[in-house]
Amino acid sequence: MAETATVRLRNAALRFGDRELWGGLDLDVAPGEFLAVLGPNGSGKTSLVKVLLGLQRLSSGTVEVCGRTPQRGSTHVGYVPQQKSFDRDVALRGRDLVRLGLDGHRWGIGLPSRTARQRVDQAISAVGADSYADAPLGKLSGGEQQRLRIAQALLGDPSVLLCDEPLLSLDLHHQQATSALIDERRRATGTSVLFVTHDINPILPMVDRVLYLAGTKWAIGTPDEVMTSERLSELYGTQVDVLRVRGRIVVIGAPDAAHGDLDGSHHHHPVDDDHDHDHDSSTAGPHSWV
Repeated sequence: MAETATVRLRNAALRFGDRELWGGLDLDVAPGEFLAVLGPNGSGKTSLVKVLLGLQRLSSGTVEVCGRTPQRGSTHVGYVPQQKSFDRDVALRGRDLVRLGLDGHRWGIGLPSRTARQRVDQAISAVGADSYADAPLGKLSGGEQQRLRIAQALLGDPSVLLCDEPLLSLDLHHQQATSALIDERRRATGTSVLFVTHDINPILPMVDRVLYLAGTKWAIGTPDEVMTSERLSELYGTQVDVLRVRGRIVVIGAPDAAHGDLDGSHHHHPVDDDHDHDHDSSTAGPHSWV
């Protein structure tokens, strides 16, 4: 795997002030591999994505994406963010959003209009968004908007696709459709997928390996290797129970930085870089993924 890795980290560490998010991280991601990135709020999942996008520098260690130091605007990397609805009055059309994936990060003149238009049309067709590509973004559903974001991310034919909580705010149907699109792409073209999520269940059938970040520690392995009571209890330093119920993984007792510790008291961390704290924000104390 190391010879052909699309993403490679060696002894990588990320710190903010005196707080270490993670350290000593060694990771190779193979072409076509689907890696789920899990962990509690503030564990550095989103920061890892930023490192791979060239938006955040490591505190120590090395990182390469497709054999190079990550840089902003790299065509080797596609990025699918959280689903956040556009204002209903926004004038931007669906295809305008997709087109930004082609030259939105560049200054000056982009590709000739005919070539660009053809590539945008192909990307829109690939995600099944032809029927609403010319509609205003604000009039589209969250699932439709997310399909267009995937088209935008794939426009540059990336070798690595970074997905940062792309299923948040989507109903079950659109979660399944969005996940399937990403999975089909990596199987067809060998694109590596790093998929940040707080819930592994919607993507469990697709996942090759899990990177679990928790309290400066980390674990890498298959879901069966990592998602166990023994392994997660070791990571958290407290008893965590992992149950399998009707093919779903349920984690009980894992303290979450944004929700409080096991005794219900709240921690305040100087850096809570992960923005997945809205999925169960009414609950303090132990949480479960269901």
